Amino acid sequence: MGLFTSTIGAIRKGLAKTRQTLAAPLRSILLGKTLSDELIDEIETHLITADVGVGTTTAIIGDLREAYRKGGLSRGEDALRFLKDRLKARWEDVDRSIAVAAEKPTVILVAGINGVGKTTSVAKIAKSLKDEGRSVLLAATDTFRAGAIEQLGIWSDRLGVDMVKGAPNADPASVAFDAADAAIARGFDALLIDTAGRLHTQQNLMRQLTKIRDVVRKKIPTAPHEVLLVLDATAGQNAIAQARIFRDAIDITGIFLAKLDGTAKGGIVLAIRDELGVPVKLIGVGETPDDVEPFDPDAFIEAMFADE
Repeated sequence: MGLFTSTIGAIRKGLAKTRQTLAAPLRSILLGKTLSDELIDEIETHLITADVGVGTTTAIIGDLREAYRKGGLSRGEDALRFLKDRLKARWEDVDRSIAVAAEKPTVILVAGINGVGKTTSVAKIAKSLKDEGRSVLLAATDTFRAGAIEQLGIWSDRLGVDMVKGAPNADPASVAFDAADAAIARGFDALLIDTAGRLHTQQNLMRQLTKIRDVVRKKIPTAPHEVLLVLDATAGQNAIAQARIFRDAIDITGIFLAKLDGTAKGGIVLAIRDELGVPVKLIGVGETPDDVEPFDPDAFIEAMFADE
């Protein structure tokens, strides 16, 4: 589904804080310098500070040391280019597009804990779909928080898209079922399901998500076509721990990494790739509905290392 258009300027702007933590210090210590083991140690420290992840950093630094000791790299500039090339190469040629169903509606289930920007992320996806000329129906299945229904309702009004909601404390799965029924009956192109992010226990939350998924499948057997997990980039390694829990409970097809503009740890994208094996498909680079970008590894790495 070609919903999103990558804008290099927006990605660069969204990664400004990460560049201050990673690119600027690296340029300061590397440009015009002769490469040494001590400099490589400093590079390693900066990668970890940017939350690139210990595993990813260890692998890249190991390759960098080997190339240096074999005489393949001698200058700081060489090391900077090496880092960019190695980081770009860590992504396989995987499909990062948003799926589209063979027959409408395309169902996108959006999960994540409270506070990660989940509902705002749903709104961003909805706007991108609508801007492409697709009809969108929202399902407010976070029935345990009145504020959640209200928040999605505000976005529904702002964006001019329809919404199905239930009474407070209604069964979330029943709301999802009604929304799927409405999406079929009214011929919507896409159904976006906003889910709860916190129940009394972790097990209850995961059971509820599984129930929503299974109930929707009773109406649309191939659904959901995407299960996007929204992670807060500012959470760093804690986001990885959250993702593991959700991945083990539901079949996550992609990550929506929100709040990248608010963190100096944009390297978390690399840690997600190496530790979870789930593709980052979308990134949030601001607070408005337009501030969403498809994740393009080459453009992302270039933005991380861009010269201000």
